[in-house]
Amino acid sequence: MAKRSDVTRGRLSREAIVVGAIALADAEGLEAVTIRRLAQEHGVTPMAMYWHFSDKDSLLDGLAEHLIEAVRLPEPSDAPWHEQLREILLAFLVAIRPHPAIAGLALRRILIAESGLRIAERVLGLLRDAGFGAGRAAEVGTFLICSVITLVGADPTPGPWQRGEEREQALRDKRARLESLSPTRYPNVIAAAPALVVCRDEDDYFALNLDLLVQGVRGLPRD
Repeated sequence: MAKRSDVTRGRLSREAIVVGAIALADAEGLEAVTIRRLAQEHGVTPMAMYWHFSDKDSLLDGLAEHLIEAVRLPEPSDAPWHEQLREILLAFLVAIRPHPAIAGLALRRILIAESGLRIAERVLGLLRDAGFGAGRAAEVGTFLICSVITLVGADPTPGPWQRGEEREQALRDKRARLESLSPTRYPNVIAAAPALVVCRDEDDYFALNLDLLVQGVRGLPRD
């Protein structure tokens, strides 16, 4: 007869823990993700979690790798380097955008996990093709990846854990604060208040920012 600990380990897989942790972060923020809380969610003792993750840092590494592995890199093509670069950044954005609370974790493993190294190699290769030296390509590539992460994590709308009436009230409060400003001192802020509170079209918002990043790189002087 199998021991209870063996049965628990078989039922509670590493992937199940990671998926549960991501769902918890999406709903309540990264601060809610603890070994104890996840053990409660899965109906096991905290010790059962340590079969898969030695501590919270190793758990966060697991979340980071899950994010990176979700990136579906486009195949190399004959398109201009800047178009291929944008497609890679878009693939990265698509993978992390649903998870703003943990998007920043991707940096923990992007140069360690095999899937992260593939992203880095493609980005650096395209930047070298564009005429940047190895050092400058590293700087620009790091900036681009960090910018996409910041774009997701700093979405100006209320966090995903605010839903329904709570979210709508937060938006109303933010808009009211902006529209109550002095029209003499802040006429442009007031005029833009609806768009500053929440993007009218979030897809367009992210697309615009990707274009800004790529076009900015195109305008940089080469080595």
